[in-house]
Amino acid sequence: MYQHKHQVRVRYADTDQMGYVYYGNYAAYYETGRVEALRTLGLTYRELEESGVMMPVLENHSKYIAPALYDELLTITTSIKQKPEVRITFEFEIHNESGSLIHTGETKLVFVNMTTKRPCAMPKNMEHLLTPFFGS
Repeated sequence: MYQHKHQVRVRYADTDQMGYVYYGNYAAYYETGRVEALRTLGLTYRELEESGVMMPVLENHSKYIAPALYDELLTITTSIKQKPEVRITFEFEIHNESGSLIHTGETKLVFVNMTTKRPCAMPKNMEHLLTPFFGS
């Protein structure tokens, strides 16, 4: 299993009239978690795309446990629990400043060859970086 933690501060623009993070903004937090998890692993989305592979989202699931509030520092824990093949699943937990779990989520993405627009295997450079977390 690969896991990464990243912190974000809730911006005023992220909140609704009640002062809570607007529900649609959690998908952006997931993206931040995914991008930073891969960057810390040693691979950027830009490098993936430059190699001819994109990763569109197939599924997005969210569970709202408690609201996130303006100016709170949130910790996004991003996990990859299964070794990817043609698809990759990211799981998320978001904790508030006091450490309480306030949100969980999951996104499933597919590796797509940008030339053929068809699903493809996980890129070899990404496989090389993830193998130590899952074995061969």
